[in-house]
Amino acid sequence: MKTSAKRIALILLCLLLVLAVIGLFLPTYYQISRTVTIHADPERIHGFVGDLGKWEKWGPWKEEDSSLVTIPGGKTSGLRSSQSWVGAEGDGSLTLTMCSSTQGIEYNLFFDQGTYQCWAAVYYTPINVNDVFWSMKGDMTTQVFGGYLTLRMDSMVVPMFERGLEILKTISETL
Repeated sequence: MKTSAKRIALILLCLLLVLAVIGLFLPTYYQISRTVTIHADPERIHGFVGDLGKWEKWGPWKEEDSSLVTIPGGKTSGLRSSQSWVGAEGDGSLTLTMCSSTQGIEYNLFFDQGTYQCWAAVYYTPINVNDVFWSMKGDMTTQVFGGYLTLRMDSMVVPMFERGLEILKTISETL
């Protein structure tokens, strides 16, 4: 009986060691993007994207975490506008680093009290029919677990990007 327990413990220890070694060699960099075509002027789209106060109208985050509370920064639209949030799924903040009514926005994102940082953007083309690109990239630098988190980024982020772009398309084309 003791031999069986020792054997099981040794197998589990070896398995954990193998998973840790694999984690050290997994890539930690990720890049995710999605696109939707919106039949609206860039200025109309930008009215929702460039104003953080209007992100709740099209952002999918409340659907994912109903406890989410957004706290606006000192400025909610334009360059250097910011917001933070806290919810059951975690906390974070963002700051717009580029804001153009004809090109789109770029922003820095911080998650889990700044533990994870990434860069994201929403771009649109300056014509009546716009391909709107929403992208995010970053590097999960946490040793061992970072690679495993990177493997899950598509399944965690892509559904929210797709839902958010779908809502943005609807409100931009109908309002």
